[in-house]
Amino acid sequence: MNDWKRKWIMMFSPEQTTIGFVGVGVMGASMATHLHHAGYEVHLYTRTKAKAKPLLEKGMHWADSPSELAKQCQCIVTIVGYPRDVEEIYLGENGLLHHASPGCVLIDMTTSSPLLAKRIYKAAAERGMHALDAPVSGGDVGARNAALSIMVGGDAEVFQRAEPILRLMGSNIIRQGEAGAGQHTKMVNQIAIASNMIGVCEALVYAKSAGLDPASVLNSIETGAAGSWSLQHLAPRIIAGRFEPGFFVKHFIKDMGIALQSAEDMAIRLPGLELARKLYGELADAGFEDEGTHALYKLWEMNK
Repeated sequence: MNDWKRKWIMMFSPEQTTIGFVGVGVMGASMATHLHHAGYEVHLYTRTKAKAKPLLEKGMHWADSPSELAKQCQCIVTIVGYPRDVEEIYLGENGLLHHASPGCVLIDMTTSSPLLAKRIYKAAAERGMHALDAPVSGGDVGARNAALSIMVGGDAEVFQRAEPILRLMGSNIIRQGEAGAGQHTKMVNQIAIASNMIGVCEALVYAKSAGLDPASVLNSIETGAAGSWSLQHLAPRIIAGRFEPGFFVKHFIKDMGIALQSAEDMAIRLPGLELARKLYGELADAGFEDEGTHALYKLWEMNK
């Protein structure tokens, strides 16, 4: 490795780097905590300051706006709700791109639009900044355990610089290509999950209807050919009647909408995803949009 590249990577050491973190929800709070525990000075912004209180009590710092945060940080991580939130945070009048300094690395870990990721990348480059789209998978458990899968799009050199920071939050970190590639990869992830979750719910409904012990059945099938992350981690929550969100139904509906729009742009049809989007829409209409994605099981419970 030549000297300039070594210096480029070392610039993100805890002694030399202040990290901004926007969004401290179900996953973001744990992710910011890992950065803080690694010795980084972490500045926070979220629309509701009360959500940040537990992190501020740990010694993190508050910023009153994205613009204030941007002026203090060499690297900024964002994980918010919807593409419209990403657009406002980055491109709005008080957004990060209008107030961060040249050289700043911006890492959006929201699941968002591939086209928006490309817009942010281009706008950042025009201002001498660097942008990565780096959505994650693994839910609240992965965030707490720093075991998230992180799918990255952007320049290889910038990814190399940011990778030590990403490794504080995840365990499976792969650059998939240029700007937008991380978001496209996350769409692949969500497509696979959507149909799988239908299968998990139907399997448990069948087991219960057949008079079987669902927990015992799960022990038999979770390590065989039917095994999946959802079966291993979310099926036990369904059996226990625990539907708190590791990932919100409303956010999953948003993700499926992005995937379906991207599929339409590529002239492909995804009937399994179309069905999942319809079922999750029914679940949200029934009042469960703020529960975890495994709450899909409740549709069968309601329709018995």
